[in-house]
Amino acid sequence: MNSETLLARIYTLDTTADDPVLPAPLPEPSGGPHPRAADADEAEEFVRLQHGEHPDQPVPLTTRLRQIREEIDETGTYTHTSDELVFGARVAWRNSSRCIGRLYWKSLRVLDRRRASTAEELHRHLCDHLRQATNGGRIRPVISVFAPDTPARRAPRVWNDQLIRYAGHRQDDGALVGDPAYADFTEAVKRLGWQAPGGAWDVLPWVVETDGDGPRLFDVPRDLVLEVPLTHPDRPDFADLGLRWHAVPAISNMRLRIGGVDYPLAPFNGWYMGTEIGARNLVDTDRYDLLPVIAERLGLDTGSEATLWRDRALVELNVAVLHSFTEAGVRISDHHTESRHFMTHVAREEKQGRGVPADWSWIVPPVSGGITPVFHRYYDDADQRPNFYLDDDARARGRGGCPFGHG
Repeated sequence: MNSETLLARIYTLDTTADDPVLPAPLPEPSGGPHPRAADADEAEEFVRLQHGEHPDQPVPLTTRLRQIREEIDETGTYTHTSDELVFGARVAWRNSSRCIGRLYWKSLRVLDRRRASTAEELHRHLCDHLRQATNGGRIRPVISVFAPDTPARRAPRVWNDQLIRYAGHRQDDGALVGDPAYADFTEAVKRLGWQAPGGAWDVLPWVVETDGDGPRLFDVPRDLVLEVPLTHPDRPDFADLGLRWHAVPAISNMRLRIGGVDYPLAPFNGWYMGTEIGARNLVDTDRYDLLPVIAERLGLDTGSEATLWRDRALVELNVAVLHSFTEAGVRISDHHTESRHFMTHVAREEKQGRGVPADWSWIVPPVSGGITPVFHRYYDDADQRPNFYLDDDARARGRGGCPFGHG
């Protein structure tokens, strides 16, 4: 098979069916009634939590509780101090039951962007988020917290589920070029005016929505998107497949809730665990579905499931992902190391008398789960706050996941 034919097979998904594939309807702008008032009881619970873990606060607990009650009575909401915002964002990561990377929750860099109001300001800060998170390949955990919902004004939003995602272009013949999971979103941004290049690795533009202006398109500056070409340590011809992936998994459509106040725009990132790329993004049948292509490149016998060709291709693809990121100097973690780190996190939290909420189906890696320590125990999947949430409103605009980028 020549290179051109192979690439066409890699990047094309046959969507031919009895019924034509129609573009999804364009999501409606937020609109509607303004959000409800802040939850005073939740606010008190949060402030007591912060003072309990950090008793050296400049304002006494009783004074701060009185300030918050008075502000909620007067305005329907209250304003977090800078220290409360930082503490709340970090604890939200600590409480994220679907994230395996929570050992690093204290290192989260919190960028206070609550003053930004125009789409241009939001775009500038989103660019800065990528710049700080990428850090020349030394990926660091970052969250940018924009203005919250209040009874007087709806907060800004970004429709994209992550700051960097690849487009999925439907062709006239029913085929699809790029990422099938984002075909509907690609159609939506095209209707908003995006002039798509039409390639397999087109980075989707941002749809930034403000209360005054509605949704607006902004391209993601190419110099801010660090990408890693995928190669294999033992197969030089692997590079001929032309595969790549971006370096920063920045989730952007989950609502951050701190002390009864909602921040719908609070993009956050950690760094990738290799299996998210090598066992999900490039492998899921509704994504790039590359296992048959990898198996063919490796010369595996795909005539019977008993040859375990899928398993062998999956392992070699994950070897390629970890190898490529490491060679490029881009931070990434393997699932065995991250599983041990999570158990360290559990032990530390339990020593502090805190429970660790966890969703077993998300914590256990999608490769070799049974030989990782996270597999061999049960967890309490409690809803502890502060935390991150994916609402129907946001889900209609993109797709959600783990704060650490594993979803």
